[in-house]
Amino acid sequence: MRVLICEDSVLLREGLVRLLAHTGHQVVADLPDASGLMDFLEQAAPDSFPQICILDVRLPPTYTDEGIRAALAIRARFPDLPLLVLSQYVEERYASELIAAQSGSLGYLLKDRVADVSDFIASLEQIAGGGTVLDQEVVAQLLTRRNHDAKMQQLTDRERTVLAALAEGKSNQAIASLLFLSEASVEKYITSIFQKLGLEADGTGNRRVLAALAHIENLGTTRTDRTNP
Repeated sequence: MRVLICEDSVLLREGLVRLLAHTGHQVVADLPDASGLMDFLEQAAPDSFPQICILDVRLPPTYTDEGIRAALAIRARFPDLPLLVLSQYVEERYASELIAAQSGSLGYLLKDRVADVSDFIASLEQIAGGGTVLDQEVVAQLLTRRNHDAKMQQLTDRERTVLAALAEGKSNQAIASLLFLSEASVEKYITSIFQKLGLEADGTGNRRVLAALAHIENLGTTRTDRTNP
């Protein structure tokens, strides 16, 4: 798998390069900021074009939203390029913007997840393969934020647990094992969730979860201004 890394921390960037090389993946570029990111993507030959891009949310020069703006620019220009966004802690408004884009494979993970090598590589490969992986802390905050919405109130506690697990990228089988349910029961919960949220259960697992979270996030009548802290 060809990977592009955009991360300002030298230690983390070099660590990712070594980790990916050790696990048999190719780092086609490792950039300290987003200034040359689009140029690289525009000029990359087919055999050096990345199959997934890893970006930090906060990058030089201001360390505010450069990474997320770069991710949104990539989404606009290369909508099929899978993205994995790393953050030191949950930045709910930035996660919401990416989720709302609803195109391409997406991951939003806290940097603590990188410490678990096997889990991180599995998440990376899942995203590159067309899946969606959202950190459980991100999922929890997005769901809590819309906890009082009329449609969300229709979900039972069990259905919310299933939805959160789906958003983390878990398969029906994994959810069944986690919650001590049969796969048939999990499928019934998922069907019920999307019926209550007004979303079509079309069988495309991760993309349905992405659409659901985007729907939940966009149910509010106002959005947080990006200029606010």
